[in-house]
Amino acid sequence: MGKAAAKPAEKNVSAIGKYLKNWRTTRRMSQLDLACEADISARHLSFIETGRAEPSREMVITLSEALEIPLRDRNALLLAAGYAPLYSETDIDAPEMAHIRTVIDFMLESYNPYGAVALDAHWNVLKSNRAYDKLAETFFPGLSGAPGERPNMLRQIFSDEGMRPYIANWDEVAYYMIQRMHREAMHAQVGDPTMQLLEDLLKRDDVPRRWHLFDVSAPAELLIPVHLKIGDLNARLFSVITMLGTPQDITLQELRIEAFMPADEETRQVIAALMDG
Repeated sequence: MGKAAAKPAEKNVSAIGKYLKNWRTTRRMSQLDLACEADISARHLSFIETGRAEPSREMVITLSEALEIPLRDRNALLLAAGYAPLYSETDIDAPEMAHIRTVIDFMLESYNPYGAVALDAHWNVLKSNRAYDKLAETFFPGLSGAPGERPNMLRQIFSDEGMRPYIANWDEVAYYMIQRMHREAMHAQVGDPTMQLLEDLLKRDDVPRRWHLFDVSAPAELLIPVHLKIGDLNARLFSVITMLGTPQDITLQELRIEAFMPADEETRQVIAALMDG
């Protein structure tokens, strides 16, 4: 007698269907597009989305891969389907991440004499290189965080005691950051740190009401210039973001290196003088 396949308990098919449809809409894929990409029938996909069929664990993973869903959200998708999460989230300070920290240090060091930071998914600064520290010391006097806590770059950008007074084009930079956060928080769960951070920033009295909504018509800017100014000293920068390959750990997938490069010759000379000083 053949062994019956084990079925997961307490499936929430309406939840899994909603999740899949939301991600498919975000990726601007039709049911037929996704079905072809996942090598299943459009009819079967329709049944999953409407709750008429229960997807297997393997099917959830296949659809997640076809939709290029981030690992954190793949775990949420698995939970919605009644399965245990598949992807781990290892603390960056854990002993088993020592080799990763070495790689991060090497990457940050390679950007000198230009500033670079390692950020997690919630904009916390994990590490920075010498050039970034020098830049921050020069343009953001008095910048500091709570003892024992990692500084949060977005909170610093929006803080009157942080970076805000020294960003000459603050409105442009802040609007881009808010729109980027709207995009990143689109699929966040209740209590997610990114969603909480966005809510905190939008509570500020000086944030325009129109920033509270995600502007779906606004294109994702490829390069946002940042103009720093303190006294007569100016620096015009643009950022370059590097991600880590295709890791199978949530922490590694969400980690990014953001480097700040000179946008003109004047800034290059300013940075050179800072590094020589």
